[in-house]
Amino acid sequence: MKLVMIGLFALFASCSTTTVYVARHAEKVDESDSTDLSVTGKMRAVALADTLANRHVDLILTTPYRRTRQTAEPLAQRLHLPIGSYPAAPIRAGVDQINLIRNRTVLVVGHSNTILELARGLGATPTLTIIKGTDFDNLLQLRIRRTPFGRSVQLHETTFGQPTP
Repeated sequence: MKLVMIGLFALFASCSTTTVYVARHAEKVDESDSTDLSVTGKMRAVALADTLANRHVDLILTTPYRRTRQTAEPLAQRLHLPIGSYPAAPIRAGVDQINLIRNRTVLVVGHSNTILELARGLGATPTLTIIKGTDFDNLLQLRIRRTPFGRSVQLHETTFGQPTP
């Protein structure tokens, strides 16, 4: 009986569900690498916080760029969470870091050329094929379930804040 209990414990211990919200940074002042968010971008960052405030986010990750961090700050302040980081490149490094997370709800803020690749690397198949430089309102929700019998990923694509033109 003890062996069966240990086996059942090991079986259930290997199960997990992780929810990952992936968003692009909000509107920026200019095209430089070290730019801040614009006034519109700051409003969008607040809209992201409003959207995710009751979603039980308990971990926030951004790339090392100022605009991604500023996009996450309103939610981090509201939930009293620190902001961690993941590398912007290579994509595989970010995917590997996120794949280590278990039983948590995570906000990941990236870039127009990385968020779809992150989602694909995590096992989702977004309907979008590209995020244009003028698109700032996409929000991807991935629910990653791991069981002893395999892994499944559900994707929900939505938007937040004011629609981008």
